[in-house]
Order: sequence, then structure tokens, then C-alpha cells
Amino acid sequence: MFNCHNDKTLQRNCLNLSRFLLSPALCLVLVSASIQVWAQDQPKDQQTPATAQTPDNGKPKQEVPAEAGGPGDNVGPYAIPKKKADDAPPPPPPVTPKKAEDMPDYSLKVNVPLVNVDVLVTTKDGQFIPGLKQGNFRVMEDGVPQAVSHFNVSQAPVTAVLLVEFASTSYTFMVQALQASYAFANSLKKDDWVAVAYYDMQPHILVDFTQDKKAVYGALNQLRIPGFAETNLFDALYDTLDRLDRVEGKKYVILITTGVDTFSKLTLDKMMKKIKDTKDVTIFPVSIGFILREYCETHPSSYYCHNAHGMGIPVGHMDYLQGDNEMRTFAAMTGGRAYFPRFEGELPELFGDISNDIRNQYTLSYAPTNSKLDGTYRKLKVQVVAPDGGPLKVKDQKGKDVKIEVVSRDGYTAKHSVD
Repeated sequence: MFNCHNDKTLQRNCLNLSRFLLSPALCLVLVSASIQVWAQDQPKDQQTPATAQTPDNGKPKQEVPAEAGGPGDNVGPYAIPKKKADDAPPPPPPVTPKKAEDMPDYSLKVNVPLVNVDVLVTTKDGQFIPGLKQGNFRVMEDGVPQAVSHFNVSQAPVTAVLLVEFASTSYTFMVQALQASYAFANSLKKDDWVAVAYYDMQPHILVDFTQDKKAVYGALNQLRIPGFAETNLFDALYDTLDRLDRVEGKKYVILITTGVDTFSKLTLDKMMKKIKDTKDVTIFPVSIGFILREYCETHPSSYYCHNAHGMGIPVGHMDYLQGDNEMRTFAAMTGGRAYFPRFEGELPELFGDISNDIRNQYTLSYAPTNSKLDGTYRKLKVQVVAPDGGPLKVKDQKGKDVKIEVVSRDGYTAKHSVD
């Protein structure tokens, strides 16, 4: 056959010949094949750019990566850069609802009542009984058993007010009041907080709460010359409890008194109500003047027994007995104990017992089953029982059974809903 690829004249003749011998369709096929063969025979540097970019140049066809995105053709994908995370539009600002001008702020507050009861467990001789557990205590409120949720044995510094009766009554009363006061000051420890006050016609604060023992002695040293003969006990105790209501935590009142109220504006009923409404305060009354009272019982005609409580103030034996009963009631209502020493030598041991009482005691807490905030007074009764529910038995060193005394407050006043 003629080789029409290397000679242009032959190619032209072939084309002319194809016009006469071949059909137009067949001639077109031959021309196309000739062009492809001619392109393969040309040197690489003479190839046209279009021919070099065709997918039939012997190289594998480029696959379109899935992450490239965008449209593609037979020569590969269009390069479209991916958007970076930083190019993302910023989030819209948070929408804060506007507060109406006339709309007040509201808050929800739920009060869960919790009753704390300090319990002193001693022998008949006043010795503290240690080692008791939570299961040894049974608490009754208005006759209904309560579940104790918190239990603790406290031995901590005390916060106390020493309230002393110091009036122009009898020299014996004044001396014994000072003796008892100094004995209490001697029992203090360095971390205790103590305030000192005395009363005659009205209460007088000698020193505010302090941990300085010298300040307590200095306050007692001022009690030398009494002013008035009246002993307004109810007014002074009411004022003390009212001031203690603003002091946080457990407080104590050491009351040195004859127990006789001569001229108070308050009545016994109001004093009892104030004690019921006062929380976290325990009263320890210490009676004075027992020697003179006993002497006057056997020597009523003696000069020293006429107006023994003060000039012009008629106070008899029945008044002292009534005062003793009131002191026992105040102590029982607050979980304390009343003491009636006969001699001065009893005072150090007496205040040692009070110190043990207020430094070593059991603290119980419970949520009352009666959760109403109605302001009513509720009776409390605390019992000490064995783990099996029976009576707890305590033996002394000789193996004999010892009688147990349980001292706690008689009740408390529930909060009112408007408090």
C-alpha cells in the first residue's frame, strides 16, 4: 500500500482519490486515523499543548478525590479549596430576655426545721457518763417518737454570762455572791467567752464578752458598795436573754441569786414565756444565803433576821422557797440544773460540775414529724436506753447499779410562718 503518512503529496493524492473511490463517511475515518498516526510519529517537543493534555498520553487518569468537591471533567477536578473552621461565621449573641420595669425579683426559700437538744447524762453524784452512742437515746416530742439524724459529743469552749445579784440587802448575801462569782471565774479556760453583769433595781453590764480572765476579775472587783435594795430578778434575766438572742451558737447563763424578785415590772408568766421562746440558752442558777436562811428559821426573833433582804422590803421564808422553786423551773426548762450550796467550800466542786456539764454533753438533732410552723410550744422528753430498747444499766467500780439522771430542756417553741 501507499504510505501516505510521510509524504504530503501522497496525502493529497490519497485525499483526492478518496473523493472518487470512497464514500464521504469512509474518507472521514481515514483522515482521522492518519492524523492520529502522524501525531504519534512527531517528536515530543513538536506536539501541541492540546495533544499533551489529552488523557490518552499514556499516563493514568487522575482520580477525583471525594473530599475535593466541585465539578470535574476528563482531565481532573477543578481545585476548590475547603473552608477552614476559622472561616465559619461567629455564633449569634445570646438573647437575654429584658426585665420588665415593674416586675419584682422572686426567690424560693424552703425552711426545713431542725431541732437541737443538748442532753446531760450523769450519775446520781453528778459524774458525767461517757461512751454513749446515738442508739442509746430516744427522743419524744409531744409523745411522738422522733428519728435522731445527727449525734455529737461536744467538749468545746463555752459562751456564758455571769449574772450576779448584788444589792443592798444583807452582808451575808453579798459576800456569798462574790465568793460564788470568783469561784466561777477560777473555773474558766483561756478559750472561753464570758460577760459579767449584776443587777439590783436594774441590770448593769460590767464587761462585755471577753476571753481575758483578768478583765473578768476586774469586773468583779467593782462590786464593793451596793446601790439599791431591790432585787429585780425577772427584769434582769429577761434583759440578759434578750441580748443573748443576738449571739450565735450555744450560750449559758450562770445566775448567782437568792431567787427572790422584789420589784420587777415583768410577771412570772411573762418570764416563763420568754424562756420558752429563747433557744440555745441554758440557765444554771446558784443559790446564795442558805446559812442565813437556815439561821433565821431557828432564830426568827434575831436582829439579823429582821428585814434580812433589805430595809423596808418584807421578804419571808415562803418567798425564798418560792424563789428556789422558780430557779429549779428555769433550769429544767432550758436543760440546766439548779444548785443550792450550804458552805463556801462546796463552790469549787459545784462550778467544776457546771464546767463538766457544759463542756461534756451529748447534742442530738432531729427533723420533727410535726413540721408545721405554727409557733406552738412542744414538749420534749429524752430517754437513755440500752441497744435492745430496755433500760440502760451502769455499774460503778464495785459492780453496783448506778442510777442515771438525764437532763435536757423540757420543750421548745416552733417557729411561726411569719418569722
